Amino acid sequence: MKHRYWLVIVLILGIAGAAWARAPGVVRATAFVLVDDQGRERVNLYMGSDGPGLIFRDENGKARVMLIISESGTLVLLCDENHRLEFGLTTGKDESALCLYGVNGEPRIILNVNEDGPELKLYDDYNNERVRLDAKWGSPGLRFW
Repeated sequence: MKHRYWLVIVLILGIAGAAWARAPGVVRATAFVLVDDQGRERVNLYMGSDGPGLIFRDENGKARVMLIISESGTLVLLCDENHRLEFGLTTGKDESALCLYGVNGEPRIILNVNEDGPELKLYDDYNNERVRLDAKWGSPGLRFW
């Protein structure tokens, strides 16, 4: 009879121990860094002074994808292998914008939406605005320069 009690106690402790080992824990930190097999930083998750950020890096350590959340809004950036901007998306309290960049990292197309309405701007190779299409309330227009 004593052996049965010991067996029951061991089984209960074993089940409780296994459940405890599988239970998700909480890890608290201000930053996490994931590294690849060679020890190179590939992902940074951090808490900045204005909010959290997430950065994905290529094998050369260049930031390629960035997600930043701050009090003023959210920012998503995509960069090429030379760390030049290719794509940007911002959202804020009063406006949102999408930007496509050219080979030199200069804005080429910007789509912006704010309380006045949507606006599309096209830029040339020298960063000069050449076309603007807007549907702002009361004064929609199409302009060429």
